[in-house]
Amino acid sequence: MHKINFINNGPLKIIAGPCQIESRDHSLKMAEIIANICHDTGMRWVYKASFDKANRSSIGSARGIGIQEGLKILDDIKKQFDVPVTTDIHSPEQAATVSQVVDIIQIPAFLCRQTDIIVEAAKTGRWINVKKGQFLSYKEVANIKNKYPDNKNFMITERGTTFGYNNLVVDMRGVHDMQQHYPVIMDGTHSVQQPGGMGQSSGGDRAFVEPLCKSAVALGIAGVFLEVHDNPDSAPSDGPNMLTPDAFRKLIHKLKIIDATVKQKL
Repeated sequence: MHKINFINNGPLKIIAGPCQIESRDHSLKMAEIIANICHDTGMRWVYKASFDKANRSSIGSARGIGIQEGLKILDDIKKQFDVPVTTDIHSPEQAATVSQVVDIIQIPAFLCRQTDIIVEAAKTGRWINVKKGQFLSYKEVANIKNKYPDNKNFMITERGTTFGYNNLVVDMRGVHDMQQHYPVIMDGTHSVQQPGGMGQSSGGDRAFVEPLCKSAVALGIAGVFLEVHDNPDSAPSDGPNMLTPDAFRKLIHKLKIIDATVKQKL
């Protein structure tokens, strides 16, 4: 496993990749694109992608390649690009299996209060990245952390809070409060999602990714989570809020400058 550490007062880290694992070729292509961009900008990064999007709006929506093939692909990326990898789990039974490959286990927002999933993930000793549920206040995150007090490798990801129907907002007061207690990751692309906004799928507005990420990074957080796709408008999921590689490159260059300024690394 890669040695990786997430701390709010350390250099900003990037968690990036497509929403789901579409195929081996596409995954390797995206890993190479992101690796080159992060190398050029001097950013440490983690590759992310989901083997199963188990919470799609419609039963007919594409869900991914499945756990067995998905983990093989993530393992290949990990070895070929010498990069840590992460993916999400959807049941307690998946934790041990997934931990054999990934460096970070991600808990989806809709499952952030599922005790059995959290307890099993904690047993693996891997870093755990919990996506804060859209229905959860930042004060309630302590209840999640208390479900595995012996595992110090815990971070929380801000990904927006429900604001009426089909809409999310980000409360920067919550980001500031959480970073007093845990490493905080800002999910720039899911925070601009419009859940269920397209009827049988979610919409989004990627125009707001940059201002939200800039605001969060200016607070001095540990990392940023960004979904990146070579052709977002044709992606099987989360297309409206994913970034193109060019937009990703421009954004992380700006975020690095903000992070260095805030943390006095210039």
